[in-house]
Amino acid sequence: MNNAGIIQDKRQESADGHELTFQVNYLAGFLLTHRLLPLLKRSAPARIVNVASAGQASIDFSDVMLERRWDGWQAYCQSKLAQIMMTSDLAGTGVTVNALHPATLMPTKMVVGRFGVQSTLEEGVRDTIRLITDPSLSNTSSRYFNRGHEARAHPQAYDRAARDNLRCLSRDLCGSVDP
Repeated sequence: MNNAGIIQDKRQESADGHELTFQVNYLAGFLLTHRLLPLLKRSAPARIVNVASAGQASIDFSDVMLERRWDGWQAYCQSKLAQIMMTSDLAGTGVTVNALHPATLMPTKMVVGRFGVQSTLEEGVRDTIRLITDPSLSNTSSRYFNRGHEARAHPQAYDRAARDNLRCLSRDLCGSVDP
C-alpha cells in the first residue's frame, strides 16, 4: 500500500531537488512500486493499493515541480492524480493495482488543525482494507475508487499520452526503474 501524503504551506524541495509534495506523495510510491514489481509478480496474487484523493488536478508537464506558480493545494492534487495515472499505467503487469480515495479529511496529522475533519479513520480503513483483502476484487485492477465505490478520476488519468509523459518523467527523475 502506497500511503504517503503531505501538503505544504510553502514550496520546499527534497534533497534530490524535486518539489517535496510531488516527491513524497507520488515519486516515492512510483519508485518503491517499480523496484518491488518483479517480486510482486512472482508472489501472485499480489495487490497494490495507491491511496490517492478525490482532490485531483491536471499536471502541467511544462512545470511539474511548480517552480513558476507554486500552490500547496495544486501540488497536493497533481501528486494524487499522478498516483491514479500510475495505477492505470500498471495494467497488464500481472499484479492487481487500484487507487483509492479512502475518506474525506480524516483526523490525521496532515488534517487536524488545518482542515475540518469530515470522516473517521475507521471509514478510511474499512475501504482500504476492502481493496486489499476482498476476494471479489482480486481481478479488478487499474481502477479508481472513491470510498467503497468505483468512480471516475480526473480526465487526465485516462489520457494515454499524459500517462506516457508521466512515466518517462518519473523514470528520469528516479533513475532507471524497469518493471
